[in-house]
Order: sequence, then C-alpha cells, then structure tokens
Amino acid sequence: MAKLTKFSPLVIAVLALVGFLIYINLPESTQQTSRAANITPVAIAEAKIEPFSLSVEALGTAVANESVSITAQQTQTITGLLFDDGDLVQQGQLLVQLNNRAEIARLNEIEVSLAEARRQLKRIEGLVKQKAASEQLLSEQEAEVQVLVAQKEVAKAALQDLKISAPFGGKLGTRLVSVGSLVQPGDVITTLDDLSVMKVDFSISEMHLASVQRGQNVFATTVAYPDTTFNGTITNVDSRIDPVTRSIRVRAQIPNETFSLRPGLLMQINLEKQVLNTLVVPESALVPEGDEQFLFVVNGENVATKRAVKIGERRPGLVEVTAGLTEGEKVIVEGTLRVRDGSSVRIVS
Repeated sequence: MAKLTKFSPLVIAVLALVGFLIYINLPESTQQTSRAANITPVAIAEAKIEPFSLSVEALGTAVANESVSITAQQTQTITGLLFDDGDLVQQGQLLVQLNNRAEIARLNEIEVSLAEARRQLKRIEGLVKQKAASEQLLSEQEAEVQVLVAQKEVAKAALQDLKISAPFGGKLGTRLVSVGSLVQPGDVITTLDDLSVMKVDFSISEMHLASVQRGQNVFATTVAYPDTTFNGTITNVDSRIDPVTRSIRVRAQIPNETFSLRPGLLMQINLEKQVLNTLVVPESALVPEGDEQFLFVVNGENVATKRAVKIGERRPGLVEVTAGLTEGEKVIVEGTLRVRDGSSVRIVS
C-alpha cells in the first residue's frame, strides 16, 4: 500500500499566506494597469490674448500703372528702329523713324520762301519810310510773311509726326515690325508699360464698405511667386455699388521696383480691416457638434473638461473665442477624438 505524503504544518501555513497576499494585491495591480491604459496622451495650448487681424480676401488682375500700344499716325515706311525687345526707355525717347524725305523738302522750300518774303518786307519797310511805297503794300507783305510762318509750323509738325517717341518711361514689349515695313494708322509697332507700379482692381461685398478707405494696406500673393507677399495701398474706392452683385470695386497700387509683377497676373488680395486684441486659441482645438462649438479644457490635475464656447472671427490656424474661456486656460489641440468629458490625460510635447 502506497504511503501518503505528509506536509509540515509550517509549509501549509506559508503557502496559505502567499496565496492570501496574491489574492489581496492582484485586483489593485489590475486596476492600476487598467487606469494607466485609460490615460490619453494629448497636446495642449494656452489660450492667449494677442493681436488678431480681421481681413477680407478677394481676387484681382494686375495691370500696369500706364500702358499703351505704340502705333503710327500716318501711312509711311519705317526707315529706322531705335529700340530692341524689352528695352527700358525714358519719356520722349525716339523709338521709330518713318520716311520723312518729302516733309524735309517741303520744310526747306517754305524756309526759302520765308527768307525771301522777309527780305522783301524789309525792303518795303524802307520804301514806306521814304514815302516811296504805300502802307497797303506793306500790310500785304506782312500777311505773306505770317502765312509762310504758319506753313512752316505745319510742316514742322508733319515732320515731327514721322518720329514716334515714348510717351512715358517704361518697358517695351516685343517688336512687331522691321525696317522697311509699311505701317498705317492703328498698326501696333510694340507695347509700352510702366511697370514701376502695378494697379490691381478687385471687388468686395458691400458689407465691408464702411471698413475700406483710401490709404489702407493690402497684401497680395500670386502663384508665380508663392513665397513672396507684395504690400500695397488702396488708392480708390469706387463711387458706385454694382446693383446686381452688390459689390464695390476697389483699386490698390503695389510698388514693383524689381519688375517682378507683370500685367495680367492673377493676384490674391488680403485686405486688413482692423486689428483686435482678443482671446485666441488654435483652430484645431474646436470640437463642433451641430451648430455648437466645444473645447476640452485641462485642469491642474490633468483632467479634461468639455466646455461650450462661442467663437468669432477665424484666420488660418487660429480662432477668436468670445465667451466660455479665459486667458491662461489650457485646451487640448491634439487628441480630442480620444478624449471624453472627465477623462484623465497625459500631456506630451
């Protein structure tokens, strides 16, 4: 018959004590592990009062400060082109010379006739003093001189019309003719643009009329230079509101000393209406529910509390809070989807 194994009472007591300790401590360890698992890592930001600009965005097209197509006033052949494509020219600089041989000959003829008429006038004046000629003859000769003087001015004007000069300083476009070309009135020879200042016309809603005035700053961007912001000022607010679109046209001028901007560029205009010192938080902190907005505010014990707030103006990345939050309170900006009201959180950078 097999012998039964006997255990010492001391061994039994030790085993019972170990089992009791495990029984007591196991629920607490499990509860701590479960509690640690429910703590949500979040990123927070502090509500601050800072300058907050209210702005209006619009689209406009850039045009040159002055722009003109260089054309001829008479039908004539080009004998000289005194510019190249894209030249910078000054006001009054000669650009094109048309054939002027006939006008020069006409002017020379008039000058010869005028010199002879003046010589005859001087001779008649002497005869009148000697009582050898009548006053009527003197008057007729003076009239002839005046007629020739007028004809000379007309010939000089016609000669000047065969010279095409820059009406203002600026940058020339592409040359569209060559020496020897026959041009007629209206034929475009090239273009001339004053690019030192660019004008941008844009329209805004009538609701912003009271906050727009001459001298106000604007900021413009374009896809051609995505990393550059161009500063300008409003030079005119139209006197009429469009009754169909209920918008008003505004013109701004943007300095363009480097000629970076060109006519025809699409410009995105940001018009700064006013700057407020107001309470702002990152826009990512908002939790919208229907028509209401909520935030999760973290207290000193790292517990998140859901709170309804009222918001005002927005701008990229920031939102104005008008009610429901005070300066210095910390709000959750990352991790809001995993947080519930009353949840414990762990703040991470």
